[in-house]
Amino acid sequence: MKIFHCDHCQQLVYFENTLCVNCGRTLAFLPDLGEMGSLDSLGNGLWSSAHPYAQGRTYRLCQNYAVESVCNWALPADSPEMYCQSCRLTHVIPDLTRFGHKQAWAKLETAKRRLIYSLLELRLPVVSKAEDPVRGLAFEFLANPDFPTETPILTGHAEGLITINLAEADDAERERRRHSLGEPYRTLLGHFRHEVGHYYWDRLIDGTDRLEPFRARFGDERADYGEALKRHYEAGAPADWQSRLITPYANAHPWEDWAESWAHYLHMVDTLETAAACGLALQPRRADEPLLPNSADIFRNKDATFDKMIAAWFPLTHVLNNLNRGLGLPDGYPFVVSAPAIEKLRFIHETIRAK
Repeated sequence: MKIFHCDHCQQLVYFENTLCVNCGRTLAFLPDLGEMGSLDSLGNGLWSSAHPYAQGRTYRLCQNYAVESVCNWALPADSPEMYCQSCRLTHVIPDLTRFGHKQAWAKLETAKRRLIYSLLELRLPVVSKAEDPVRGLAFEFLANPDFPTETPILTGHAEGLITINLAEADDAERERRRHSLGEPYRTLLGHFRHEVGHYYWDRLIDGTDRLEPFRARFGDERADYGEALKRHYEAGAPADWQSRLITPYANAHPWEDWAESWAHYLHMVDTLETAAACGLALQPRRADEPLLPNSADIFRNKDATFDKMIAAWFPLTHVLNNLNRGLGLPDGYPFVVSAPAIEKLRFIHETIRAK
């Protein structure tokens, strides 16, 4: 994630901000520029921005920004759409008359916007099912039924439709599920990144010349998926899973190995870009400690090599975990990445670059 500043007063602002705390200007993310911009009202729902790249452009706020306050993106004033590129991907929202549902929906949309930002930065195709019913992408956010005898909502992906259980927006419930499933890591953004990995397997691997190389690294996806999941939940991952997998769940099926690795790759890209934008460097006093001379070199252009990314990633996670421990928090990066897992991440990097 890049670092943003208010173009009116140069105050540091964040991707989720709607207001500059210094000058009070309304803020919006401008997807056509990939920048946060301060806004000046022109009346009739139209806005201009003082951002130097926005000169001569006019914007409207996304309907979910102007009406529901669950978005902070704008769109060009001449767009025929009412919703921004991220919100247009949401096809079903929860019942907003129910207590807590709007707050949970806002959390889901916030995580989704960060996902969409990363996908756009990686120049991946982001097309709504409304535009392409066959190959497009859509999200539905659903709450569990009121009665425990009814079938609960399962987070998952099917033919471009990603369903997220609203309960995942509840921090306490998500942490309970993490413990019950023995997971080292479980976040709302992680769910989005994992499920969209299944979507991009369909778009970038299935039926392409990368299918056989995929099978050589991840396994044969033609193995019965239902049976594979059943075995995984009954027996769990083998004791040596860390020698070749990024997470225990990656053992369930080659599709899950891909999706877990895909999510991990997006974790890396976002975190490394943030470190580079902050100018982070590690200059230890001892030669045997992790060194990161200049993280800005990683993302000096959009074609950062995978070897550069990995070389920076391990020093960055070293300092991340030690900072967390200094605050009495669990490791921010509770993973051990083996050589086979690194090669899977490399394959994903190369797949994205080759699309």
